[in-house]
Amino acid sequence: MAVTQTSISYYGFQSAKQSAPDFKEMVDHGCTTVILAVTEFDFDFRRCVIPEVVDEAHRQGLRVLIDPWGIGKFFGGEQVSLFLQNNVNHRQVSAMTGEALPAACFTSQAFRNYFNNMCLTIARECDADGFFWDEPHYRLPMHTSSFMQLAEDWSCRCPECMKKFEARYGYEMPRFMNEDIAAFRREEALFTLADCSRQLKELKPELEITCCIHATLHDYYNIGYRGYDDWDLVGACPYFDVFSTTIIGWDQPKKFFVDITERTIKMAKKYNKPSERWIMGYYKEPEDFAKVDEVAQLYADLGADRLAAWTFRGGVNTMVAAPHAIELWDRIGENYKRLLKK
Repeated sequence: MAVTQTSISYYGFQSAKQSAPDFKEMVDHGCTTVILAVTEFDFDFRRCVIPEVVDEAHRQGLRVLIDPWGIGKFFGGEQVSLFLQNNVNHRQVSAMTGEALPAACFTSQAFRNYFNNMCLTIARECDADGFFWDEPHYRLPMHTSSFMQLAEDWSCRCPECMKKFEARYGYEMPRFMNEDIAAFRREEALFTLADCSRQLKELKPELEITCCIHATLHDYYNIGYRGYDDWDLVGACPYFDVFSTTIIGWDQPKKFFVDITERTIKMAKKYNKPSERWIMGYYKEPEDFAKVDEVAQLYADLGADRLAAWTFRGGVNTMVAAPHAIELWDRIGENYKRLLKK
């Protein structure tokens, strides 16, 4: 099966003029789509630039997906959050300790209003092709990386979540996870994205929504605690057009890459949607760059419709740059061009 779309993420844009050579470089590297990472600061401080940058990407022949990068620390991303700065009472809360965590409670109406306004405003003001939901998740309280769960703690047990839970189930939300809590968290997490996606499609029916969830398996990204671990719920959502699962670290065995990719493609096909798999193009790199070729080919051979990589130029000049950032970026580009030709 042919790969139909190749994407690269892009952040730190200043103007259309500054971005123009970067977009040309993306096209030269076989990219068909740019995932434009828009931060809360971008939206708050230089919103007027976003439509110009989108238009420039289109002039260069790229599709554009808007990624509300790191918003509320609900989505993945290193960016700081203005919502958290300005809304200290709408944070996720540790079930075990009652500690307010550095992540927005996306069950709260305050955050939903903020998130919806940001996305709908961008959709009205620019001609993006769609939106990209980037690793949405509940915060894991006991581990600063928020990747692995090291204790029985979980979030969110804030007053608003507790009030909603008790109204729905008829008893106070316990401190220890149970099936009702797990169901509540999944439903509330899905509603936040589904409702915004619905409103976006009512505004512009042609907008394409990609939902990229964590590639959960056993303890990797922690099944049961992220909030989007029931893949069927995500796949079945009528407002999500593309089923995507996120990056796998290069140190994981080939069997893991195969398993996640097969499950991703199977779920996408079940709901008649394109599938997307991600390549790690920043921070850590494989010992042998031949593994980039191997993984990209594996995704294509197994039937992934789309490939994506984080991030442009391997994150060069940032704290998350790969050791050989440009070489890694070039290798991803070689694979994009090769696989798109087939």
